[in-house]
Amino acid sequence: MDSLLEEKIRKQLRLLDPKLVDEILASSELLDLPAGEQILRQGQYVKVVPIVLEGLIKVFSRFEEKELLLYYIEPNESCVMSFSAALENAPSEVFAVTEAPTKAILLSSDRLKEWTKAYPGLNRLFFTLFNTRYSELIDTINHLLYQRMDVRLINFLKERARVKDQNPLKLSHRQIAQELGTAREVITRILKRLESDGIVQQDTDGIHIL
Repeated sequence: MDSLLEEKIRKQLRLLDPKLVDEILASSELLDLPAGEQILRQGQYVKVVPIVLEGLIKVFSRFEEKELLLYYIEPNESCVMSFSAALENAPSEVFAVTEAPTKAILLSSDRLKEWTKAYPGLNRLFFTLFNTRYSELIDTINHLLYQRMDVRLINFLKERARVKDQNPLKLSHRQIAQELGTAREVITRILKRLESDGIVQQDTDGIHIL
């Protein structure tokens, strides 16, 4: 690992004990992953837990070919559900796929168990992430139960544009429907209405949020 990359990783992990960062750098794998790479599937036993350095990972559940977006893992974040499954030696309940070219450092689940005992700060990092994800999941449940699909769609597009720093969004109606757990025809109909209302615009470049 070159010195510039090591310095960058140390900066991103600066909230952790420096001795723990030394151990992470010495024993963890660094991977460059292309967009669209599945790094975890439901039912798979978790052997490594990622910390994202660059890029974006989407975490979602799937039922009968329908997907439900749970959260994104952004730079300096990790996956709390993978962390929990790794500590319990339990199969994953979620899928994880890279949404953009991603650089991540992979923490071994075996070492993770040691580190959580030796370095309490690592636990605090994941507990903080857990609280964030828990709040996001509650919001997702509330949206599913109480929000109209057009409101959910607008919020989804805005969040997608934020995390990817991208507008317009190159997304098919089918992709959106999968992530929101609905039918493609529903998304097509709502997008046409939003376009008529001047909220979005669709062209060959994608979906523009106005």
